Amino acid sequence: MSWLKDIFQRNRALESSYDFSFSGIEIEQRAYLKSMALDICIGFIARTVSQSVFRISQDNKRIYDDWDYLLNVRPNTDQSAADFWQNFAYRAIFDNEVLVIKTDSNDLLIADSFTRKEYAVLPDVFSNVTVKDYTFVRTFNMDEVIHITYNNEKLSKFMNGMFEDYTELFSRMIQTSMYSNQIRALAGLDSNQSLDDKNLAKLQSFIDKMFNSFKKNAFAIVPKLKGFDYTELADGTNGGRSIEDITKISDKAVEHVAQLLGVPVALVRGDLSEYETALKAYDKFSYSPFLKKISDELNVKLISKKEYQAGRKIEVRGIVINDPLDKLLKMDKGVASGVLTPNEAREFMDLEPSDDPAMDKHYITKNYTEANHSSEGGEKTE
Repeated sequence: MSWLKDIFQRNRALESSYDFSFSGIEIEQRAYLKSMALDICIGFIARTVSQSVFRISQDNKRIYDDWDYLLNVRPNTDQSAADFWQNFAYRAIFDNEVLVIKTDSNDLLIADSFTRKEYAVLPDVFSNVTVKDYTFVRTFNMDEVIHITYNNEKLSKFMNGMFEDYTELFSRMIQTSMYSNQIRALAGLDSNQSLDDKNLAKLQSFIDKMFNSFKKNAFAIVPKLKGFDYTELADGTNGGRSIEDITKISDKAVEHVAQLLGVPVALVRGDLSEYETALKAYDKFSYSPFLKKISDELNVKLISKKEYQAGRKIEVRGIVINDPLDKLLKMDKGVASGVLTPNEAREFMDLEPSDDPAMDKHYITKNYTEANHSSEGGEKTE
């Protein structure tokens, strides 16, 4: 009956082998890929918006009042104007909307969270407005706050869907690259050792210690123990993703977000060969439309109908995209052709208008004449 005993012995060994735990590392979801892509693209827009100048004027003459100070210098006690508007733009794009309230102490604060109740014919009401750790008890009507929606549903859908695939793919590529040179081996008992509970516990402990030693140390030594077998299956050259492949994934994620936001890819990549063209495209299709949203909201909330009809307005002027000399030459042609007055040209150049009455008149250079008249000293054309 010795053969029957051997069968039971082998079956016990087979059954016990299923009890071993195999050490390994799970694929982690690297959310920083999403944060990196959004921070690069949204941060680019936010930084350009932070350089804007808010100009309050009456009949083309700039007014330096309290609102001018709040918008351009110190919106609140904790932020400068640049920090405030950078945070404002980031919130508007990332959260798809942003809410600014004015406190009794004349501070402009960006709400961290709020509840909006919408009405059909009455102004919407904002409640539970929270700034940092403080929640306002009072409610705010729409006509009392500055509220902007970015209206980019494509970005929201992309963040909620596509990024899940990107982060999983990116995580797998990182893991395979990190462990492309790992050592793989078999560990077990030699034929002279029985698989009883005592030996199984010793073998499991040996496997765990060996795995942790290879995982944590660049150079590790595994002792050869009597009764335990250890055999390496690979020499650490099983391959993996290169750094270039991993970089392509992160670059592609940034490019997708940039395209959704209307930011030319050449700008976020820092491609100087296409810089001027890309900057003009950014100004036309992304930057200026966003500034228009801000200026429209400020005019609606800070200026009454009578004031607007009397010539009072708020303009948001961004950074100078074109070369100043190139802009000056264009203004010169505008004045010389009679399209602009000198003061209108100065306004385009972000300069204060002159008090000289002659600067509000239209001029035409000598070489501009009617089509049926010749220039001085020439013959009259028929």
